[in-house]
Amino acid sequence: MADSNTIRLRVFSLNCWGIRYLSKHCRERYAMIGELLSREEHDIVLLQEVWSEKDFLCLKRKLSSTHPHSHYFKSGVIGSGMATFSRHRIHDAFLYRYSLNGYPYMAHHGDWFGGKAVGMVILNIGRLAAHVYVTHLHAEYCREKDSYLPHRVVQAWELQQFIRHTSSGADLVILAGDLNLHPQDLGNRLLRTYTGLRDSYTETAKFDGCEDGITLIADNPFINPKELCPFEKGIRIDYILYKGSGRVSIQCESLSTTKGSVPDHPFPYSDHEALSADLQLQTLTQQAGRDETRGEQDCAAGKLAELVDIVTEARTEVKVGLYCAERMRYTAARTGVMGMALLLLELAIAAVPWLALRADQPFPRASFYLLGVLCFAILITTFLLYIFYTMEVKALQGAEDQMRLAVGSLQERLRGFPLAQPLNQEKDIS
Repeated sequence: MADSNTIRLRVFSLNCWGIRYLSKHCRERYAMIGELLSREEHDIVLLQEVWSEKDFLCLKRKLSSTHPHSHYFKSGVIGSGMATFSRHRIHDAFLYRYSLNGYPYMAHHGDWFGGKAVGMVILNIGRLAAHVYVTHLHAEYCREKDSYLPHRVVQAWELQQFIRHTSSGADLVILAGDLNLHPQDLGNRLLRTYTGLRDSYTETAKFDGCEDGITLIADNPFINPKELCPFEKGIRIDYILYKGSGRVSIQCESLSTTKGSVPDHPFPYSDHEALSADLQLQTLTQQAGRDETRGEQDCAAGKLAELVDIVTEARTEVKVGLYCAERMRYTAARTGVMGMALLLLELAIAAVPWLALRADQPFPRASFYLLGVLCFAILITTFLLYIFYTMEVKALQGAEDQMRLAVGSLQERLRGFPLAQPLNQEKDIS
């Protein structure tokens, strides 16, 4: 390893639960968050659920001296809710919106209106290029009957694709946010195994926070403990993930989380706990970089079989979601046909008095108009639902096709590894 300078980087992540007029004590909590960030002076701050741009601008003014560089990611009807503050200059930013994100008629959940996405900013930390990502995946509302699981799996798939294809020139990669995934969930395993990102909680040398690193705790006054069942203490769904490159080695020296209550305040910062990671960056010599890259390649070769199984499992889950989406599209089409038949029947009944040339017969106009409005409402609703489910089917089909290609490529690489070893041995012998 080189004798180059060591750089220490502090990363902060928090789901702020900042829904204006709906979230409890929203304005007061934003003031508390601003005070915390000004006091701690993290290098990079990654926030989620900052739904109001006014709240972002308020934080921007408050952090102008400690974090002069910032970016707010705009997406969807009410925004993506994601914001980045940095002590280092932001040279570029980009947003990718996930192709699937719940259902518009599930308005009480609200994920579809939020425009869930992954945001990327590119920073220069000294001479190192850092690609920093912030994201917020679809929430899990019922673990036993999770109708959103295929959507979340596709989001994790698109997230790992986006990171892999945009971080090829990066010296270090950092991903933080509310993934809404447990550590061993399919989407989490897919993301970490495919990208090589490391979990700061499992890698840290020192941890100070809630038991088992949970970030949604039952003791939080903003949390309904019934929503955490069957996990009585809480769940870990917020993460800070990272990885280095051939030029940089990264170690997590310490990780800490808030623990619900805040001293001298009657309520916590949010319904989620905040994460703060202290990362140590060490530049490598060319030889050390080659050795570390070779070691990573060997490690990746050993995980190919695991990755094949994970992608195959993800593909199966997407197929289940595709089947359900096709059934829902068929139901919408059938209901639309029934609505059209009802409308034609109504028109036929209305035409009987005119065809019989009996103008003296009373015509029930109120019932006719009421039934007509109902038929038109059915037609319009089913037409919109049919379009939406068609878009969902296309997105799921696209993800399944990509996974099929990925599995084939991984299996081809996996078959090549055992054959390559004897050839190398023969060269050594000759």
